[in-house]
Amino acid sequence: MPKKKQQQRRRRRRRRRQELFRPEMDVRKKLAIQVVCALMCSEKTRKKKKRLWRREWSGSGRRGQQGLSVLQRELEMHDRTGFREMLRMTAEEFDFLLGMVGPLITKQHTKMRRAISPRERLSLTMRFLATGVTFRSLSFQYRIGASTISLIVMETCAALYQVMKKDFLKTPSTEAEWRTIAKDFELKWQFPHCLGALDGRRIHIQPPAKSGSLHHNYKAGFSVIMMAAVDANYKFIYACVNTQGRVSDAGLFAQSDLSKAMDRGLLNFPPPDPLPNSDITMPYMFVGDEGFPLRPDLMKPYPCRQMDQSQRVLNYRLSRAQRVVENAFGILANRLRVFRSTICLEPDKVVKITMASLCIHNFLRERRSEAYTPPAFADWESADHSIAEGTWRSQGMGSFQPLEHREKHNPSETAKMQQNLLCDYFVSAAGCVPWQEEHI
Repeated sequence: MPKKKQQQRRRRRRRRRQELFRPEMDVRKKLAIQVVCALMCSEKTRKKKKRLWRREWSGSGRRGQQGLSVLQRELEMHDRTGFREMLRMTAEEFDFLLGMVGPLITKQHTKMRRAISPRERLSLTMRFLATGVTFRSLSFQYRIGASTISLIVMETCAALYQVMKKDFLKTPSTEAEWRTIAKDFELKWQFPHCLGALDGRRIHIQPPAKSGSLHHNYKAGFSVIMMAAVDANYKFIYACVNTQGRVSDAGLFAQSDLSKAMDRGLLNFPPPDPLPNSDITMPYMFVGDEGFPLRPDLMKPYPCRQMDQSQRVLNYRLSRAQRVVENAFGILANRLRVFRSTICLEPDKVVKITMASLCIHNFLRERRSEAYTPPAFADWESADHSIAEGTWRSQGMGSFQPLEHREKHNPSETAKMQQNLLCDYFVSAAGCVPWQEEHI
């Protein structure tokens, strides 16, 4: 360093020392300078606080000896009923799911610790879906950290949806598949040419940070919304989850890829056929409530004012078919109880949980699992064809709340004509059922 610069530094230091000890300098200023100097010196020598890598009670050794993962093994061997109550499925169904998703959620052991097994990962994810308890509560039950459980649940839900969506949440794409669904509706609910029942629901969530009114709905809450189509056996054949809460039934349908595919004729619906025992040609259609638009491929009820006898019959027959989607949402909310209350997660995570839950619901419905849907849990018909309410109704829909109906629709003349033709058909000898007059 040049001598000139060294001399300049010395002069500056000398001036600072002189100013510091000048008698006229304020005493408080001197104290402040001394405190700052002391703090700067202590920062250099202060030791960094040691972080806990894991808590004593959450070690992998203790996890293998205690906790719900151990209880699950005991229930599997000695109490099958208890196992069903714990995870809402049988041990065989759990093993089937584990075989499907296991390769995607298996982690490698490291020198520092042993990885959490795929069985434990799937178990705690199913426990979260079945109960809706917080991640903090699960961390004490499974002896795993809450932040780790959050990652595990999200990864497992994404993996479940990835491996199951092709088989258990598939929208029919062939004419034969659609005809099978329509045949089931005709046999079980006496509504011909029905391809599925449509409805929408809100899922209540905690207010996301810095989201403004994006997820705010008309009932002064925060939610994500879901529209779904359900077949005659309470299985979801289509689902769309939207993270913007300020949408109605019709708005959600108009924005969905289902509506766009229907408009373009991409779903391979069967061509129009005569109705059973009749020469009235009718296209195949979905059914929905009054919030949906009336279209040739989407039938809705008449408004509940100044109806004649035939219109009341149509509304009754349509309500029988529409009831399946209400039951599907009710079964889902009461068996996977994460939907029973406000979900305290970000909207994107709620979407992952919802799509995985729909796949699990369809899987268990397809296997006719009594662990998931006990007898009389869904609505059923008595001998005189009156509808007996399922036991899920005593517990309600949880966080699933209906959407509002805000938009007005101007149906086409073709759609109105089809609605009137169905109206006449259901009161004719070819299309009536003996008990309909008693129940309208």
